[in-house]
Amino acid sequence: MAHQQQAMDTALFERRLRPVYDNLEVGNNRKALQESEKLLRNTPNLLCARALKGLSLLRLGRYEESHSCLQSVAEEKPVDDSTLQVLSFCYREMEQLDKIVELYQHAVKLNPGNEELLAHLFVSHVRVEDYKAQQAVALQLYKAQPKNAYYFWSVISVVFQGIRGPESCIPEKRNLYLALAQRMVDKHIKEGKLETEQEAFLYLHILKLQNKYQDAWEFLTGELCAKLYPGAPVSMKFELLKKLGNWLELNKLLQELLDADRDRWDYYKEYLQSCFELLKQQPAEQQEPAYSLKACHDFLLQIIKSSTRKTRGPYLARLELHQRMRAHQLPAEELVGDFDELVIEYFHLFGDKSCCTHDIALFLPSISMEQRQSLASKLLAESGISSSSLPQNKEHMQKHICALQISRMCGAHIELSTDHMIAFYTALKLHYEHGHSTFGKELLSTEMGPSDPYALLAANVMYDVSKRESKSDYLFEALCLLQYVLRNSTSNFHVKLLSLKIYHMFGCMVGAQEMYDYLDIKQIQLDSMGYVHCNLLPLSGRFSGVRNCYDTTLKFFTNSYKERLEYISLTYRFCTFSKMEEFMNFKERLTNSLMYVACSVEAQLCDIVCFYGSIQQNLSAYVAMSIEPADDRISWNELSDNRDLQAIIRWDPLHVDDTEAERKESFEQEIEVLQIRSLLLRLFASFIDLYHAPQGAKVAMSNDKTRTPTPGDDIATVELLRTSWTGLFQRLRLMNYKPLSQNFLVNLLPTRLHLLLKLPYESFFDDLAQLVLDLYSGASQLALQCKKVSENVVSVMELCVQTITESNEWNGMDGLWKRREHQQKVAASLEILSLYAFLLSVLNDKLQCSAKTKAKKKTSGDNKTQEPISEKERSQMLQELMRQLKHKLEACDAAIRIWKPPTLPRELSSFMADMSLKPEVEATLIGDVSATFKESHELMITELRNLLKDKIRMVGK
Repeated sequence: MAHQQQAMDTALFERRLRPVYDNLEVGNNRKALQESEKLLRNTPNLLCARALKGLSLLRLGRYEESHSCLQSVAEEKPVDDSTLQVLSFCYREMEQLDKIVELYQHAVKLNPGNEELLAHLFVSHVRVEDYKAQQAVALQLYKAQPKNAYYFWSVISVVFQGIRGPESCIPEKRNLYLALAQRMVDKHIKEGKLETEQEAFLYLHILKLQNKYQDAWEFLTGELCAKLYPGAPVSMKFELLKKLGNWLELNKLLQELLDADRDRWDYYKEYLQSCFELLKQQPAEQQEPAYSLKACHDFLLQIIKSSTRKTRGPYLARLELHQRMRAHQLPAEELVGDFDELVIEYFHLFGDKSCCTHDIALFLPSISMEQRQSLASKLLAESGISSSSLPQNKEHMQKHICALQISRMCGAHIELSTDHMIAFYTALKLHYEHGHSTFGKELLSTEMGPSDPYALLAANVMYDVSKRESKSDYLFEALCLLQYVLRNSTSNFHVKLLSLKIYHMFGCMVGAQEMYDYLDIKQIQLDSMGYVHCNLLPLSGRFSGVRNCYDTTLKFFTNSYKERLEYISLTYRFCTFSKMEEFMNFKERLTNSLMYVACSVEAQLCDIVCFYGSIQQNLSAYVAMSIEPADDRISWNELSDNRDLQAIIRWDPLHVDDTEAERKESFEQEIEVLQIRSLLLRLFASFIDLYHAPQGAKVAMSNDKTRTPTPGDDIATVELLRTSWTGLFQRLRLMNYKPLSQNFLVNLLPTRLHLLLKLPYESFFDDLAQLVLDLYSGASQLALQCKKVSENVVSVMELCVQTITESNEWNGMDGLWKRREHQQKVAASLEILSLYAFLLSVLNDKLQCSAKTKAKKKTSGDNKTQEPISEKERSQMLQELMRQLKHKLEACDAAIRIWKPPTLPRELSSFMADMSLKPEVEATLIGDVSATFKESHELMITELRNLLKDKIRMVGK
């Protein structure tokens, strides 16, 4: 009867809680809160309802109330599953995963043998990556319920202690843990308890981690593995045979696989490696070195002759064989034939495929520049199209495109004269127009136009001319051409990426944002591709306009972080050990992504710059950011570069194009930029915290509540960060970083590092730190420091006005060439002044309150014998600083008001004559692009003036 009564109570409560769950599910958090409160009026001790109330408050942003509500529920030490699940959900949202562990530890103590609670406790340890605790709970589970899954949970926990735990860096400890994991599985094998392919995979993985490759090979080829893991990937065999040095066995295996699947390029590369390794093992005096490779060449020829359809694999393998033989100084021409003829044969067979360019490019670095240019000329002749002929069909056109792309990669274009390059651009444009009108009609909306590569090549050529001449008109014309292509081929993302790049080069945010939206970048692409836009948003002059872009990117990272934790939990639940490390590495790369960290910092700086409300509203918004000045939360040594630099297609000369060097150089500079921006944020936050100690939500959301910061701590933090700030700039100047190369259109745009070093960030915030400390202590040199800061403000204002004047002067020559640089300088000046305005408003508010309450101030050690300046005098000095700032902001506003929109370097009619497109298209096309520039300027002016009005109002009160 008691059991029946309990079941009835549970069903009744679940029915009553249903409206709360339903409202939370659809996002109606206010209604969910009302429903939970209504339920609690009748049953105030219903823990699940109180937990749901805490969740509703959390989602409404009422953090303090939510924290106290959840804390009171947790202190009751609940054991019912529904309450525990709700609390777990809350703590996951707040990223306080250690509290979930505490919850389930209490629950397990009360129900030690409960399988479900133990499983939840295990998963909670998984989320915080406590592998030792995982192992203990897994063994506890196995004792309660002797299931294979639980046993292997403990095994994998031991493995992770060895390869990922805190002791993994100690070789002896690592070996100890891996040996223990092997013994645990060996015991299971002897008892005949190994049951699934994932368990077999885990055993193989443990053996490989210990470099026991012979044991792994014997197990992989043994009866038990064949029974449990028949679908073991063949790459496992490749890996083990290579580690064992059994090249003959690998060679035979690959011949069998290639005979069955003749187009596997990855297999061919492994096959060729095995041939050359066998050659090394053979004594030099036994036979001619080339002779042993004859079997390899014969095998490739046999595949080519016996294939019923054209396959690229064996032809590429012949080219790779030729390349490797030359690298080993073996007679490649005698065995394989002339390299140029092999490439031309490949081009003849596969030149009508878009992948042909990339295929041939794999082998170009192995030949000399003269040979490359000779080969490029032969391929152009082989394409059958001259200056007086046009392609007859799509395939013919694709061969011509491939030959032109190879020609550029061989360096043919950069040696042309400017007139010749412009004529070449015109020819490319006409080829595009002919290809579009002849072969590009009636395409699906998802298809790219077959002649689009002509236009992409033309845009690259025009950038080369613009760079050489330092003029924007050629590149502007290329932008118009790309926009024309985009109208005809709406899904061509290569065109969108190049257009986005050019818009950013010219400082046109509206055009850049339009292209970025048009790309429709989602999910993981926000990390791998977001750099094309997000990295260029800070100091673009659109402070409030860029916030949506940051929000979208950050939302992906925060949401996917929780999802990634759950994916790892699911790999344990389903025992998919083969995916565990993959998910863990993926989680770490995203958590430490430079894009994520940089966007977080820039978004917070952007928010502080854009504060516009009353001082109380601004401080509340600041507190909600939970900035901890004393705590550098960034794992600098673990930051990962997840950018996909191959997404923007490039055919630049291979002898001067080094993508990996560009990646390394730009990544280093982006990290330095992040160092400056992160330290600026923390330094500025330390100024605010010195006068308004973090209370309320900031403390409630913090994990560390063991002690309350004292004024002495805050002063020490400001001084420490100030020292770090000046030290960082000194180090960066000594490093002497060079700007990124801008030789080609697809190169990354310069980072902001040199701009930040050139502008007065260092001196301004260094002097501001001293002012903040002097104001706090009432130091005798306060008046002198006020004068120093005032002079800094004047210099920043003059920089802003001077830059706008220079921009207006450039309009008479070339309004676009230096546009981005001018916008960045103005935006940086206003960022500095906006941060300063907010700080003054905070200091003024505090001094006004302090004057009333006469709060005690601690004097600095230098002024022990001197009386501190009175608070009234400090307040008057601060008022004077605010008055001066107001006048300087008004001067900036007056300059921005007369900032002229960028003018085109030439008349529209001149562009129309050069474009040579359809007459009905030209006028609207060029007009639309120029209107985008004008709109972008007007929006920027409006935003900057609104920003200044807010700051003038802020310091004018």
